[in-house]
Amino acid sequence: MAPPAKPTRHFGETAATVAKPSTGSSLTSLQKRLLSAAVLLPVAVLALWFGGGAWNLLIFIFALVMAWEWCAICGKRRAEQVPFPTADMTFPLGVMLATIVVTLLPRVVPLGAVPFWPSDIATIVVGAALAFAAAWPRHGIAALWFAVGVAYVVPASLAAIAIRAQPGDGLATEVWIVALVVAADTGAYVAGRSIGGPKLAPRISPSKTWAGLLGAIVSAGLAGGVTAFIIERPSLLPLVLASGLLAVVEQAGDLFESFLKRHFGVKDSGRIIPGHGGVLDRVDGLLAVILAVAGLEFILAEGILAWL
Repeated sequence: MAPPAKPTRHFGETAATVAKPSTGSSLTSLQKRLLSAAVLLPVAVLALWFGGGAWNLLIFIFALVMAWEWCAICGKRRAEQVPFPTADMTFPLGVMLATIVVTLLPRVVPLGAVPFWPSDIATIVVGAALAFAAAWPRHGIAALWFAVGVAYVVPASLAAIAIRAQPGDGLATEVWIVALVVAADTGAYVAGRSIGGPKLAPRISPSKTWAGLLGAIVSAGLAGGVTAFIIERPSLLPLVLASGLLAVVEQAGDLFESFLKRHFGVKDSGRIIPGHGGVLDRVDGLLAVILAVAGLEFILAEGILAWL
């Protein structure tokens, strides 16, 4: 049998310039990102604007996906992410999903006066304990990660719903949180790439730098100042300072998810969003900020914008 013919190379051409066989049209990573954002962003914005059942349903769906991704990560160390939890994670995943349904479903579908419905705190505590017990036989001490997943994803989802439902400034608070998180992420990326310098946590996230952290703080502070101006606060400084501090929390949330993925040898939390990875990859810093704001509001017994 004759060997396959080599591509004809004309005068002045190199191997790099010889036309390669067509492999069919495919979207680039950037095109996938833009297309995903064009679909998801309007949905999220509309749900946030209308609030109520629309926002609660979106958070409910996101929580279920985050639980799925969390369990897909927390299996064993491997070379790449798997798109779904393996068989030995079926019971822990079931516990996480059941915990989310029990806590969040009443916010989506009015159930009326259901007798003996457990409180949110009791459900989360029991859910975390059961997730640990379900994962223990196959995962040993690593079963703690499944309990952490329940104790992290479920309260953050409840907090996102509770903050939006606040009378008066619920929408403004949620928009401010999202704005400062986006600003912090963008500022960290731009400053980290353009300035570089010493690494922030090289063993967890080699790409993060101290310059990036500073960029996140400055950018989030600017977002807080713009928010204060738009909602006509008498002084910009309180929201600027609060936003800068929450940028540190946002970066810590990002590092926490990076640590989780690095611990299990995973690059992305999932593949559900083309070009972006998983839902956890997109909301890692947001979850931490929402929990921090909800904690402050619980201590203050009032909305954070009313206090600032």
